[in-house]
Amino acid sequence: MPERTPELLPEDRARTLDVLQHHWGYDALRPMQEEAVAAGLMGRDSLLVMPTGGGKSLCYQLPPLVAGRVDIVVSPLIALMEDQIASLRSVGVEAAAMHSGLSNQAHHEVLDGIRDGRWSLLFCAPERLVDPRWIEVMRAMHIGAIAIDEAHCISDWGHDFRPEYRQLSGLRKHFPGVSVHAFTATATPKVRDDIIRQLGLSDPVQLIGHFDRPNLVYRILPKDGATDRISSILERHRGEGAIVYCRSRAETERYAESLRKRGLDAGSYHAGMVPHAREKVQRAFKDERLDVVCATVAFGMGIDRSNVRCVIHASLPASIEQYQQETGRAGRDGLEAECVLLYSAGDVVRWKEFIDREAQESGDEVNGQRRHHHLMAMQGYARTIRCRHQTLVEHFGQELEADAVTGCGACDVCLGEVVAMPGSTLVARKILSAVARVEQSFGIGYVVKVLRGVMDESVQRRGHQDLSVFGLLADHSAKGLTNLMHQCVDLGLLERTQGDRPVVRLTEAGVATMKGRSEVQFTRPPEGSTTRRTKADTADWEGVDRALFERLRDWRKAVAAREGVPPYVVFGDRTLRALARAKPTELGALLEVPGIGAAKSQKYGESVLEALNGDSASVAKD
Repeated sequence: MPERTPELLPEDRARTLDVLQHHWGYDALRPMQEEAVAAGLMGRDSLLVMPTGGGKSLCYQLPPLVAGRVDIVVSPLIALMEDQIASLRSVGVEAAAMHSGLSNQAHHEVLDGIRDGRWSLLFCAPERLVDPRWIEVMRAMHIGAIAIDEAHCISDWGHDFRPEYRQLSGLRKHFPGVSVHAFTATATPKVRDDIIRQLGLSDPVQLIGHFDRPNLVYRILPKDGATDRISSILERHRGEGAIVYCRSRAETERYAESLRKRGLDAGSYHAGMVPHAREKVQRAFKDERLDVVCATVAFGMGIDRSNVRCVIHASLPASIEQYQQETGRAGRDGLEAECVLLYSAGDVVRWKEFIDREAQESGDEVNGQRRHHHLMAMQGYARTIRCRHQTLVEHFGQELEADAVTGCGACDVCLGEVVAMPGSTLVARKILSAVARVEQSFGIGYVVKVLRGVMDESVQRRGHQDLSVFGLLADHSAKGLTNLMHQCVDLGLLERTQGDRPVVRLTEAGVATMKGRSEVQFTRPPEGSTTRRTKADTADWEGVDRALFERLRDWRKAVAAREGVPPYVVFGDRTLRALARAKPTELGALLEVPGIGAAKSQKYGESVLEALNGDSASVAKD
C-alpha cells in the first residue's frame, strides 16, 4: 500500500490556522499545503512541486512560525530574497537574508539578529552552505529545517541548471539531524528523481500538485508582423503589468523602442546592460511605475510581482519547462492573465544551430541531445491543434479533465480562435510544386511571389511567370501564404538552408506529399476571428466597482512609495478587487476580506477605509 501523506495533529492544525489568519488573512490552507507544513513540523524530508501561484512559499514560511524556531531558505537570487523578505515583514514576520550585496552595517545587523534569536526565516544563497564560517554560524543557530527554493536548479535535466546548486549535496554531512525540503514549480518525473538523488533526501514525502494553471489563457500566433501583434496584445492590457520575452539583447531594445513610439510604457532589460540601468528597470516594473518590460530570460526569477496580466514570448523558448516557468510569472494572484507565444519555424532552426554549435564547442554531445529533446517537445506543443492546457499537463505526466464541448475554455484552441484549414493537402501540394518548379533555389519570400502571381522584375528576369504554378494561389495574402510555408517547414515537408539567405528545399516527406502519398493539416484563424473573453475573466470582475478598484490602485501605489516597497506587498489585486466588491465601512469588516490579516488591518485599516470613502490623500499622513 502507498504510504499515507503526513497530517497535522489537531493542536498543530489549530496553531497553523491561527498563524495563517493573523499574518496573511486567510482562514484555510490550499490543497497540499497542509501536508507540506505537516512534513516540515514532523522533521521529514520532502519534495513539493507546486505550480507558480499555488502558495508554495507558505509551505516553508509557516513551519518555523508554528514551531517557534528558525529555518534556512536557500534562494538563487538576491532580488528574490529581498522580495520575499519585504512581503514577510509586511505581514509582521521577522526575516532576513545573508548575501554578497549587503553593506557591512547590514551584515552586522543580520548577525546581531541571529544572536538575539530575532529571525524566523533566514534566506541565503547556495554558496553559503559550503562556506565553513557560515556553516559554523548556522550550527550555532540550531536551525529547524532547510528549505531549498527553485530546487529544479540542481538538475541538469531541468531548464535552469545552476552548478552552484550541486554544492547542496553536502547538506547531510554538515547538518545530519536537520530535515531538508525541496520546492519547485516546474519538474518532470525525471527532474524530480534527480532532485531527490542529488540532495540525498531520506524517504521524502513527495507532494506533486497539478501543473494546470486554469487562470492562464494560452494563445499561439504566427510570428510574422511580430511588432504589430505584440502591440495589439499589449493594448488589451494597457496600464497593466506585462513581460515580453525576447531571444536577444538587440530584440529587447528594438521592441521596447517600437512600443514606446506606439504610446506604450515599455523598457528593455538584458544581461548586457550596466547593473545600475538594469536594476532601475527592474525596480520600476516591481513598483508599477513601468508597465511593460521587453527582456531576455535573465529577467523573471527575481520578480515576485503578483499582478502581471500578460506574458508574451516573441520567440520560441528552448523547452516546455522554460515556457511553463516564464508563463507562470503571469497571474500569480490567481486572477486571469494572458500568455501568448509568437511562433515561427525559423526559431526552431536557429535553436538547433545554436545547440549544435555549443555541443561541438563543449564536446558534450549528451547535453546537446538532451537539449534537442527539450526543443522538439516545445515545437510539438506549438504545432498542436489540441487544448494547450491539456498538452502542457500531459508533458509533466498528468491528465486534465475538461468539458467535452468547451474544453478548458482558456486557450485559443478551445475558444475556437484557431481551426483546421479545409483543403490543406491540396494547398500544400501547390506550395511544394512551386518549390520544385523554381528548382529549390529560392527563399520563402520569392516562392510566395510566384504563387501569388506577382509580376516583378526578379520574376520576369528568370521567366518564372511562364511556370504552371505562377499565380496558382493568387487568392491568398502574402502574409497568409508565408505562414503556410512556415507550417510546411514545421511539418517537415520543407527544410531551410543555413545562412543569411536561406533557401527552401523539399524533404522526402515533402516529395511524398507533393505526389499525393500523404495528407497535410494546416491551421488558420476562423473567419472574422476576434479574441474572445473567457468565463474566468467575467467571474474575476463580477460585482467589482472598477472605478473604485482603480482608486484603490492609486492608494496602494502611494502607500508603497511612502514605505519603499512594491505595491503588491501592500495588497494584491485580488484583495483590492474584494475591497471594491464588498466596500467595507468598518475596521472589523476588513478582516473578512481575503488577504487582510490582523497585521495589515492594524497597519493600513484606517487609511484604506478613507480611500474607500474617496479620500486617497490620507496616504500622505504618517
